[in-house]
Amino acid sequence: MKANSLLLTLLAQSTLTLGAWTLSALPTSMAAYAAEPQTQVLKAEVHPQYLTLDAVIEPVRAATVSAQTSGRIIKLNFDVNDKVPAGAALLEITSKEQGAGLEAAEAELAKAQAVNIEAQAQLKRVSELFPKGAVSRNSMDEAIARARSTEQAVTAAKAGLTRARESLNYTVVYAPFGGVLTARHVEVGETVNPGQPLLSGYGSEAMRAVFSLPQQWISAFRGNAKVELQLADGSKIDSDRIELFDFASAGGHSQRVRVALPEHAAVTPGSWAKVRFIKEMRSQLRIPKSALIVRNELNAVYLKQADTFVLTQVRLGQEQGDELTVLSGLAEGDEIALNAHQVTAR
Repeated sequence: MKANSLLLTLLAQSTLTLGAWTLSALPTSMAAYAAEPQTQVLKAEVHPQYLTLDAVIEPVRAATVSAQTSGRIIKLNFDVNDKVPAGAALLEITSKEQGAGLEAAEAELAKAQAVNIEAQAQLKRVSELFPKGAVSRNSMDEAIARARSTEQAVTAAKAGLTRARESLNYTVVYAPFGGVLTARHVEVGETVNPGQPLLSGYGSEAMRAVFSLPQQWISAFRGNAKVELQLADGSKIDSDRIELFDFASAGGHSQRVRVALPEHAAVTPGSWAKVRFIKEMRSQLRIPKSALIVRNELNAVYLKQADTFVLTQVRLGQEQGDELTVLSGLAEGDEIALNAHQVTAR
C-alpha cells in the first residue's frame, strides 16, 4: 500500500515537471500572440491621388539615311541590331562614274584658270596702251569683258569641282550619330538612286517616354513638376523634364506628352511603360499591410468593439508603400488591430 502511494507521488511530480518544461519551451512569437494585440485609431489624412497612363519608350534621335548619288552597292559594313559608332562607314557604292566626274571637274578648273590668266594679262596690256591711244575704246571694252567672263568661269569651275568631290564622297555613307541599326532597306549588288532609303537606326544615348493625355486631365497635369515612370521590369524613374504639346490630336482630341529619361537609361525603344502623376489631393483612410487578413476573395481587418475584435470586410484602393488605401468598410475613429494574424492566433 505504501509502495503504491510512493509511485503515485513520483508520477504526479514528473507530470508537473513536464508541464512546467513544456510551458517554458514555448517560442517567444507564441508568447507575443498570447499578449493583447496592439491597435490603431484610424484618422483621415490628405493624400495625393495618382493617375496612371500607358506610355511608349522611343529614342530622341532616329533617322533613315538615303542615297545621295547613283550606283551599285558593293559593301555593307553593318546589319540590323548592330551597334554603330558615330561617323562609321555604313556602306559603299561604286565610285567609278563619280571619280571620272571629279577628274573632269579638275580639268575644267585648270582650263578656266589658264584662260583667265591669259585674259587678265591681255587686259593689263590693253590698259597700258589705251591712254597712249594705241588701242581703240572698243578693244579696251572687249578686254575688260573677257577678263570678267574668265573670272566667272573660274568660279563656276570651282563650284563644279566641289560638286564632283561631294558626289564622290556620297559613295560612302556614314553614320550621322552613334546608335543601333533597326532596318536595312537594300542588299549588296542592288542599284540605288538619290533619295532611296538605305538604312534606319536610332541613337541609344537619349530616350524618352511618350503618352497621350486626355483633355480632362490637362489642367491637373500642368501643376505637376515631375512624373514617375514604371518600366516593364518594375523599376521606377522620376523625371522633371516634361514637354506638353500645345495642340491636340485630331482623332483622339488628346495632347501628346514627352518625358525625357536620364542618359543611358536601361530601356528598350518600343517597350511599354506606366506613367503616373498627381491628379488631385483627397482625404483618405489608410491601414498598414499587417492589419489586413485575406481569406480567398475576402479582404478584412479586425475591428475592435468593446473588449472583442470583429472581423470586418473592407474594400481597398491603391497600395502606397507599406500602407493600403481603404475605400469602404471603415470610418474615421475606428480602432483596428495592427497585426491581424496575432488576433487570429488568440
